[in-house]
Amino acid sequence: MKLRDLIGERFKEKPADATVVSQIFLLRGGYIKHVANGIYTLTMPAKRIIAKVENIVREEMDKLGGQEVLMPVVLPRELWEESGRYQSAGKELLRFKDRGGREMLLAMTHEEAAVAMARDEATSYARYPFMIYQIQTKFRDEPRCKGGLIRVREFTMKDAYSFHTSQECLSKFYEKCKQAYFNIFRRIGFEVVAVGSDTGMMGGSVAHEFMLLSDAGEDSIAMCDACGYMDNVEVARTEIKNEGQDSPLKEIHTPGVKEIAELEKFTGLPAYRMIKACAFAVEGSQKPCVAFIRGDYEVNEAKLRKALRKNVFPLAEGDECGLVMGFIGPIGLNRGDAIVLFDESLKGCKGMVCGANRKDYHHMGASCGRDFSPESFYDLYKVREGDSCPKCGAKLAIRKGIEVGNIFQLGTKYTESMRMTYLDENGERKVPIMGCYGIGIGRAMASAVEANHDDYGPIWPFAIAPWHIHICALGGNAGMKKFADEFYEKLLGKGYEVIYDDREVSAGVQFSDADLLGVPYRVIFGAKNYEKGLAEIASRDKKFKKLVPLAGLEAEIEAIIAEEKAKL
Repeated sequence: MKLRDLIGERFKEKPADATVVSQIFLLRGGYIKHVANGIYTLTMPAKRIIAKVENIVREEMDKLGGQEVLMPVVLPRELWEESGRYQSAGKELLRFKDRGGREMLLAMTHEEAAVAMARDEATSYARYPFMIYQIQTKFRDEPRCKGGLIRVREFTMKDAYSFHTSQECLSKFYEKCKQAYFNIFRRIGFEVVAVGSDTGMMGGSVAHEFMLLSDAGEDSIAMCDACGYMDNVEVARTEIKNEGQDSPLKEIHTPGVKEIAELEKFTGLPAYRMIKACAFAVEGSQKPCVAFIRGDYEVNEAKLRKALRKNVFPLAEGDECGLVMGFIGPIGLNRGDAIVLFDESLKGCKGMVCGANRKDYHHMGASCGRDFSPESFYDLYKVREGDSCPKCGAKLAIRKGIEVGNIFQLGTKYTESMRMTYLDENGERKVPIMGCYGIGIGRAMASAVEANHDDYGPIWPFAIAPWHIHICALGGNAGMKKFADEFYEKLLGKGYEVIYDDREVSAGVQFSDADLLGVPYRVIFGAKNYEKGLAEIASRDKKFKKLVPLAGLEAEIEAIIAEEKAKL
């Protein structure tokens, strides 16, 4: 490929709306072109990278015995009605009608399609276990698109679905798939950690996310350096102790004091001596939900959704909900007015400050078990930096991560609802157990940039680089230009992946573009070195630079590429 023919301009300036490193360099390097919110066109360099990422994924899935299939992007409503997700999926699921008036959708995941395919094929225990996978376009009408390819609406994903006749079989395969994911990301060019996660709309009992630790990430991970505990904050836990003392219950006048910080100043008590009330609208319910939690903690909406098994939306002051916003408390609250949940952080709490359910008043001295008695406690809190590790008691750290893959043990959530069965060894009809396994292909490419870059552009790992050799021919020396042209053709003829910059532009422009293209090795022909019978070979990561005689240049390149391929 000659650079002068490459579609996709490169730019010096940082795009005004770019927020993370990968987005900046993918736009500046001409890899992606913005089309609409969360929708991008990929140019040739990006497509070459994506193809290599996909091939790595295929190789690892095939090693597991996976069978590649291709399921439709457009699915009929009926399939998602069978699983019960058509309504519960929310607005992220794009629904539409075709010209015949039939209700359709753009799939953002393919559990239903996988079951619909497999249930007519795997009717005997002899067919199990098996796994099908695809690399396919998906669409999720994401409301918060940002970070370039890190959070988009249209995306390419590898999704796999395994089917088993026992939980033991699923668990063993799940662990094999987990190891395959570590292999995939290592081969792509970065290390990940696997953290426990919420199963969310996917359902099931066990789930892990594969995270690249990065400040560009939107996910927060609770990590313990002492014992290695790691969980997404959506499911992370800690031990919370309450050490307050009983005191008389009394009502106090608190005009205009609604926030925890204001109450701290007004009462002189710390936030952990207060009961916070968080109000939410609940999808499909006329009643709001009130989640009571200790004042120094926040409600984790993922945990709340799991507890209610419904989507929730925070209510703000002024929303019509029948509650005295800013002064909601557990004492005297009419349980018929709201769905009431108590967080575990309130177990055994005594002498607390809480709302009095009338404007401008709070209670002081409220004690759990004496003044209010929850029927149950729920895990609703969000762990914080410095909380104790649930395994060893050391302090937890909260770090950011980019989710590049996830795996779920789905159980029978989809197979049962969609009536998929098989006959076992005894001729009895059973419901198969299911797992699913996803990797965001475009997000993996963006993550490779986050993990491998300098101030000038991406440093593509050899395994996924768009090309392996970047030839720069500097200056107007006719003999040098002829040698560079012939060297380029010779490398192409031997099957090497080469991009050649023979433009009559300054060395600064060529090197700037080369940095943005991030090709692992650069061969530089300059007039002065050429007159001495030399060319320069340099690595993009700046760890290697060498002047090589022209006569031995081809052999040197062959040795470098062979060494790199041996590492793959």
